[in-house]
Amino acid sequence: MHPNPAPADYPIHPLIRDRWSPRAISPQPVEREKLLACLEAARWAPSSYNEQPWRYVVVTSDTPERLAEAQSVLVEGNAWAKRAPVLVCSAAKLTLTRNGQPNRHAMHDVGAASLNFFLEAFHQGLVAHEMAGFDVEKAREVFHIPDGFEPAAMIALGYQDDPAVLPPERAVQEIAPRKRRPLTELVFEEDWEQPIS
Repeated sequence: MHPNPAPADYPIHPLIRDRWSPRAISPQPVEREKLLACLEAARWAPSSYNEQPWRYVVVTSDTPERLAEAQSVLVEGNAWAKRAPVLVCSAAKLTLTRNGQPNRHAMHDVGAASLNFFLEAFHQGLVAHEMAGFDVEKAREVFHIPDGFEPAAMIALGYQDDPAVLPPERAVQEIAPRKRRPLTELVFEEDWEQPIS
């Protein structure tokens, strides 16, 4: 696996530091046990009222015709993901099961579950890349997502491949050092106008 560790300013767990989202994904099939481990990790994520509003539609290279349909929802800029042997569509249940009221934390909770999925994927020797670039309405149709659920993201899952399999501009991105905004732009202490020291 081509490493690309985060240049963290403070010590963090290696699983978090070293996990990243490559685009160079091999078409090599993913073992069912590893896929199920990723989904099991997602299942155990925290959620508001323990609603567990996440849903995942998983399509693998075991059914090539269905995988081609799943690939059809991706925008052109995510054509690289068509090499992935697994595509997943995440969705959020928009109302609370207990009372039918809107669940304003649904997308947050889907994100938490998906992060568990990504961390377990990395632990299993896989890579996962989440994409916002997909046709939401086409995803509803292709995956038969019912009313009351909102497609959240597409996820490409597989084994990492050589960056040379990507178009040149994507290959450059693949090996570039990772960057994040500093904590002082993201975190405030006691008041929005007071960046953390």
